Amino acid sequence: MEDWAEIRRLHRAEGVPIKEIVRRLGVARNTVRAALRSDEPPKYQRASRGSVADAYEPQVRALLVQWPRMPGPVIAQRIGWPYSEGPLKKLLARILPVLVVTLAFSRFLSATMIPSRQAGDILSGMWLLIAALGRVPKTLVWDRESAIGGTGRVSVPAAAFAGTLATRIRLAPPRDPEFKGMVERNNGFFETSFLPGRSFASPVDFNNQLGDWLATRANTRTVRAIQGRPVDLLETDRQAMTPLPPVAPAVGLTQRIRLARDYYVRVDTCDYSVDPRVIGRFVEVTASPTRVLVLCEGAPVAEHERSWAKHAVITDPAHVATAHQMRLALAEQRRAQQQAQQTGARRHSDGHSVALRALPDYDALFGVDFTPTGTADPTAAPATEASTP
Repeated sequence: MEDWAEIRRLHRAEGVPIKEIVRRLGVARNTVRAALRSDEPPKYQRASRGSVADAYEPQVRALLVQWPRMPGPVIAQRIGWPYSEGPLKKLLARILPVLVVTLAFSRFLSATMIPSRQAGDILSGMWLLIAALGRVPKTLVWDRESAIGGTGRVSVPAAAFAGTLATRIRLAPPRDPEFKGMVERNNGFFETSFLPGRSFASPVDFNNQLGDWLATRANTRTVRAIQGRPVDLLETDRQAMTPLPPVAPAVGLTQRIRLARDYYVRVDTCDYSVDPRVIGRFVEVTASPTRVLVLCEGAPVAEHERSWAKHAVITDPAHVATAHQMRLALAEQRRAQQQAQQTGARRHSDGHSVALRALPDYDALFGVDFTPTGTADPTAAPATEASTP
């Protein structure tokens, strides 16, 4: 990190050439060039080795479809889980991430299922729920969620989100379940009052049923601690909040990549097709919990419904047809080039044939003769001149 910052300072602020930077810092020339090309600080990324739970994921999902409330120990028994409970708990948390927001005064509940526990998806769910409230809480209390503050400090995406909303994020102390006991009690309330006896056809169906249950049951019940209903005290909570920002915060999963020849981009673990006419150009990929949008120089080149499945391939038939036409056109172009080489003719951009002329034709046109006759043989002996006195 220090080398990256010093290289950019020397070159951009002081105008030091690359060769001199190499000598001063004792780094490779390619390292200097890479630092000057990069607009973001370097970061180490270790390739994921996967988890022992990956092989059991299809069985776990099949059980949760029939019994969404099945406890983890029972799932472990049903699938014959041979390892410790840690990897299985992480798998269950990844399969069913539900974001819950509880207003501390009115106890008003909001919740939505999100595709993953990545920062972009979590913040998308946060913005969805806050925008539905119409006001911004002055403090957002979070536990040590890895994407929000797993290291004990608020992550960069979460800090940017809070700055746009003019609020602050307060992280719970480590190993202190009572700090967020209100949310934990509501999670238990969901498990005992919402999930039993229900089946869900899709994530959209889950969120629709959850929204109906929150409006008709959870927020209309009388909470003993406040001696009232959350829906009746919501307006008092809202008056203590701040207005929504004029500009929506940056949320969702984003990336900028050069489109490869297979014309697919990867979001989470799924691949989405892109218009193959922009192969080799940079595209910006933005994924919300429901949509995946791909732009090239500001123009949309792909739009798909977000898939919550794992390792799926989502293809637009129009992209396949375009790729097929491009392959046919390329094959025709190569065939024409081969014929031109064989017949001594070539094609103009408008399609008509252009004859290939020999170079001596141009010499004759300009009156140039590069092979004059009568030139002395350079290997012959030099002539002597005699004279009579």
